[in-house]
Amino acid sequence: METGRPRFRRVMLKMSGEALMGDKSFGIDPTVLKEVADEVHIIHQAGLEIAIVIGGGNIFRGLDSSGYGMGRVPADHMGMLATIINAIALAEALQNIGSETRIMSAIDMNKIAEPYIRGRAISHLKKNRIVLLGGGTGNPYFSTDTAAALRAMEINAQVLLKATKVDGVFDSDPEKNPSSKLFPNLTYREVLEKNLQVMDMTAVFLAMGQNLPIIVFSLKKKGNIKKAIFGEDIGTLISGEK
Repeated sequence: METGRPRFRRVMLKMSGEALMGDKSFGIDPTVLKEVADEVHIIHQAGLEIAIVIGGGNIFRGLDSSGYGMGRVPADHMGMLATIINAIALAEALQNIGSETRIMSAIDMNKIAEPYIRGRAISHLKKNRIVLLGGGTGNPYFSTDTAAALRAMEINAQVLLKATKVDGVFDSDPEKNPSSKLFPNLTYREVLEKNLQVMDMTAVFLAMGQNLPIIVFSLKKKGNIKKAIFGEDIGTLISGEK
């Protein structure tokens, strides 16, 4: 149940680029963009320090490089640029409703975003700015899940919120199997041993090393970000203990 006070002071929110598509097959749905911005704005107004990593799959996925006849490295570079586009879009949507933002990039593009520097990112958070972290880790072969886990630990976030298209972690794909079972709690080792495809395994290893809790939940249901932060039992909690 919601306690009236947030469980966390500083959070890392990871959302996929596909979450911004809505019912579209490509790009950004303006209605969904505004809905996401409204939810983030509400929890920011509650006094939380928020950093956000967005994927770029609604524009381009490096994993799909073979279909374009290109190598993985340039394809991943394109994917990194796609995350910057999404970060700019969400930053503008947040600015329009009164939340101050800063975009930081792992790739040098000084006319568009600040370079990612750990100390500067923490300073922005302390000054009540929402920090959007684009460009992944700045390296090919690493997912934005891994970037989110890495940055969460660097900025001393207390939790990694993984916003997805489904209600949490299931024993099989709930979109294909209506009888699939939701796991309310999992340990890091269970995720790894069962090979549950909730997020990149490298990200899970990183979180396990620093005992960073992960909450996996659906972004499609309005209010879920706040519910996760305020203690309501939604989605799946991944941690060191059940």
